[in-house]
Amino acid sequence: MFVARSSFPTAADDEFYWVDLIGAEVFNREGQPLGRVSALIDTGLHSVLCVRRPDAAPDEADTSAERLIPFVAAYVDRVDTAARRIEVDWGPDY
Repeated sequence: MFVARSSFPTAADDEFYWVDLIGAEVFNREGQPLGRVSALIDTGLHSVLCVRRPDAAPDEADTSAERLIPFVAAYVDRVDTAARRIEVDWGPDY
């Protein structure tokens, strides 16, 4: 299905369209790169970012190639859709 971007309702300040999050680079509070958003999962209660680790091989498909980060205010500090950057409170070894 195709819907023109101009037809999207305006999102509130704390709301985001998934299409704007996929491909964004994710960094923790220390500025360490955690990877790039490859997808999102809807759990019913909240969304979860699927973040492909920067050190994962391009063809690596196992679960160690991704980290899952709940897309909730407790972990997500800042989303800058223009810069395609998400800052989170998440350790590189989680």
